[in-house]
Amino acid sequence: MNQQDVIQFFDRLASQWDGDMVRNDEIISLILANAQVTAGKDILDVACGTGVLFPDYLARNVASVTAVDISPEMVKIAAQKYPGQVEVLCGDVQTVDLGKQFDCIVIYNAFPHFPDPKGLIAALTAMLKPGGTLTVAHGMSRAAIDHHHEGVASKVSVGLMHEDDLAAIFAEHLTVTAKISDNRMYQVTGQK
Repeated sequence: MNQQDVIQFFDRLASQWDGDMVRNDEIISLILANAQVTAGKDILDVACGTGVLFPDYLARNVASVTAVDISPEMVKIAAQKYPGQVEVLCGDVQTVDLGKQFDCIVIYNAFPHFPDPKGLIAALTAMLKPGGTLTVAHGMSRAAIDHHHEGVASKVSVGLMHEDDLAAIFAEHLTVTAKISDNRMYQVTGQK
């Protein structure tokens, strides 16, 4: 998977992203609860896209939200949503200097677009405060995600790994606190 292909793919989709978004507020609430996104915490939203979770973080009275996405067009849209409340940066989360650590790092509906899961998890763990949580989550099943990425998205995604395999990678750095894969959602969370 070529990073430039990923950028171009999401740049092309940015303008229609919010209109095509399917949300399940109950599942998002469960994901954020499992991720321990609560009042007073500093949040990092990785591959934030157009900022679909920004209102959910802010509704939980978090201390701060920093969001990173590699697509300039996605970032343009995200940055317009909550100016002054959410800091939105364009870049590769593994190389951009964020200048601080976070209580919660969330990758929502984006994990298959990262070609090096082990490297990503290691890099993000280093960005966590002691006691902080890292979560990888999807608002649909693993089979549904893989089906969704067939065809045009196959060039910019890999299959969503089995939750046991992802939990094993997490366990190299974190204590796994949630592992869910059913017909409604997918989530692995670990605590530093």
